[in-house]
Amino acid sequence: QLQLVESGGGLVQPGGSLRLSCVVSGFTLDYYVIGWFRQAPGKEREGVSCISSSGGSTNYADSVKGRFIISRDNAKNTVYLQMNSLKPEDTAVYYCAARSSTRARVQPMCVFRTYYDYWGQGTQVTVSS
Repeated sequence: QLQLVESGGGLVQPGGSLRLSCVVSGFTLDYYVIGWFRQAPGKEREGVSCISSSGGSTNYADSVKGRFIISRDNAKNTVYLQMNSLKPEDTAVYYCAARSSTRARVQPMCVFRTYYDYWGQGTQVTVSS
């Protein structure tokens, strides 16, 4: 059974950092592109970042460029989202998602939720003083 489980969320002050993890099971991570999304109360789920199956290609939403870093360790079946310089507007539930793809470069649509077939349950990130 294919599963994605997010962890690492919590409460952090503005300007602080968090690292989210997405651990996958039931499939080989090597053949999947992974995306991170977030959903704030009353808002649509939006794409944050995505990474190719090899880790050699990434994409970021403009709102997080220069602050967030996506990475992966296929040997550990884990994808990470390092979040730095956090702002109150980053407060949301963060989700990871997977789609089978071994393309060398991520596709532009990898920041759209409809691109993905599998989803985790999410982890809450709250940025507040």
